[in-house]
Amino acid sequence: MLCLVMYDIPQNKVRVKVADICLDYGLQRVQFSAFMGDLSRNRQEEMMLKIRRRVGRADANVRLIALGEREAKLQKEVIVNGYALGRRSA
Repeated sequence: MLCLVMYDIPQNKVRVKVADICLDYGLQRVQFSAFMGDLSRNRQEEMMLKIRRRVGRADANVRLIALGEREAKLQKEVIVNGYALGRRSA
């Protein structure tokens, strides 16, 4: 199932750990604080538990949103001047 994971974490060290977990689960970064990819329901639960343990008592808001096939097909994006993740292509 296609999933979108978004987070708002003020502490850089914790934020990097959460990003690493998302990458470990095969998700692709789509924004600085957003990842997307296919995860089964079991893998979703496992990843969120791992994130919860890594965050500990730090301030954090992490959301996982499962998208159905219909919603996934309707996704749109706008990229201006090749802007992608804070870099402009030459």
